[in-house]
Parts: sequence; C-alpha cells; structure tokens
Amino acid sequence: MSKIQRVAVIGTGVIGAGWIIRCLAHNKIVYAFDKDLKLKQNLITEIKRTWPFVKKLYNKKKLNLKHFQYFTSIEETLKDADFVQECATENYSLKTKLMNTIGKYSKKNAIIASSSSGLLPTRIFSKCLNPQRGIIGHPFNPVYLLPLVEIVPGKKTSKKYMNIANNFYKSIMMNPILLKNELPGYLSDRLQEALWREALHIINEGYATTENLDRSIEDGPGLRYSLMGTFLTFHLAGGKAGMKHMLEQFGPALNLPWTKLKAPKLTKKLSDRIISGTKKQAKGKSVNKLSNIRDEYLVELQILRKKYTNLIRK
Repeated sequence: MSKIQRVAVIGTGVIGAGWIIRCLAHNKIVYAFDKDLKLKQNLITEIKRTWPFVKKLYNKKKLNLKHFQYFTSIEETLKDADFVQECATENYSLKTKLMNTIGKYSKKNAIIASSSSGLLPTRIFSKCLNPQRGIIGHPFNPVYLLPLVEIVPGKKTSKKYMNIANNFYKSIMMNPILLKNELPGYLSDRLQEALWREALHIINEGYATTENLDRSIEDGPGLRYSLMGTFLTFHLAGGKAGMKHMLEQFGPALNLPWTKLKAPKLTKKLSDRIISGTKKQAKGKSVNKLSNIRDEYLVELQILRKKYTNLIRK
C-alpha cells in the first residue's frame, strides 16, 4: 500500500501528460510544471480527450481537476511533492542539470524518477542531492493506459526507495518490472530498438513500405505478443517438446545473415520514405483521431487480455 499522494510531474509533453492523467485517474494530487503557461490549455484539452478511455478502463465516475495544479515555477511545483516524475528531453546534459535542480528544491526524502527511455541513472543523478532516491521509472505511451513501468536503479539507489517506488506505481495500477542493475536501453526499448532498426534497413533498401511492415506485425506476431511475449510464444512453436525442440530446430538459423541490427544512416531519402509512408497510412486522419481509435482499442484489449493472462499466470 502506497502512502504517496502528492506527485510532481516535470514536463507536460506526451509522456508528462500521460503521467498526469494516470495519477489523476487514481486520485493523486498532481503538481505539473512547464515553463510556458500557454501549454496549460493544451494539457487540459488532452486530459479531457483521454478521460472517456480512462474512465472506462479504471471504472472512474468523473474527472476531478481540483487535484490538479499547473506551475511555471519549479520550486513551487516541488515543495510539497512526495514523488517527482521527470519527463524532459532525452539528453544527458539536460537531465543531469535538471536533476541537480530537482534535488535542490524537492523534499529531501522525495523519490525522484526519470521517465528516460534508455539513459543510465547513475549518470543522470550524478549531481543530484541524495542520489539514493533516484530511479528510472520508464513508462510506455500512452502512459494513462499501458500498465508497464520499468524501475531501474543507479549505482547509488537504495532498495528502500526502489520498494517505495514499486508500491507507488502499483497504486496507480501499473505493472512494474524491477531491474537488478542499470543497462542502456533497459528491457523493452532494447527489443523495440532492434525491431525499429531492422525496419529502417528494409525501408532503406526498398523492399517494403511502412504499411507492409506495420501489417507484418499487426496481423502476425503482434497479435500473439499482446498475450504472450517472445519466449513463451517460441515455446509453443516447439510443439510438445516446447522450447527444447524450438532451439534444436531453429537455433542454427541464428547463424544466417537475416538481421543487421546496426542502424542505417537516417538520410533525407530514408526520412522522406518513412514520413510519406506513414502519412499515406493515416489516410487523412489527424493524430488526435488516430489516438482516439488506438485508445479505445487498448481499453477493450486490456479488458479482454486480463481474462486470459490470469489463466496463464496464476
């Protein structure tokens, strides 16, 4: 059971907004920070857009914006917060300076979590006061719907704060994975990055369109992965003998030159192919329209998925 009620979210972009919406959905008091007051209305608009999906997934009756405050002063944002979720641009220099500031103005025992997608926490918190409270809390977009959060410790992070963070994330209905040690890219982004790099090579070499590649995931392994990950999926591919037969039969294929992994250079030609391809896929629908379709699907999928994951995991 988490006692944390006051949460500061630093940055109100896509990820920051997602954290704000998720925390509000679970009755946390949220202090949001961004430098520009004009961004407040954008954030309110996004909260209202997403609320029907949040309401359905978490069985919430109404949105209570009385629990929400927006600041352009980082000192004001941090002074009462018990938990800080940083959502700045993915840059070591920027995040290190920001953590120094957060450490200076936050409560001495407030947990400081970075939403970084792959940077090492030891380096991010190297100039932060009391770095033992610093962790990575890496979510997945849309944060207000997807339950996974990867909790990554730095070399100075204490187990006490890891456990407190774990309980806090559970209190907002997330499914944390606690890593033993830091590693670049963490877990899911390492896997996503491998897929992304291979996709860029295929596009760059002219073998397929962005729609071809998306369909190859949507209509194939993606359907399985929403219930079972890579290893359990391959375990079933081995028949009655499971993974043992899978490795015996397909292990030699690991030596074949099927993948490249090293990313291609992101040239203008490659960028243009990707941008024009995804624009064609969108079929004139706005990002908001596509986001609404995705969110409605994710809500329905998670309701269905819960029924079947319980059968596998219990």
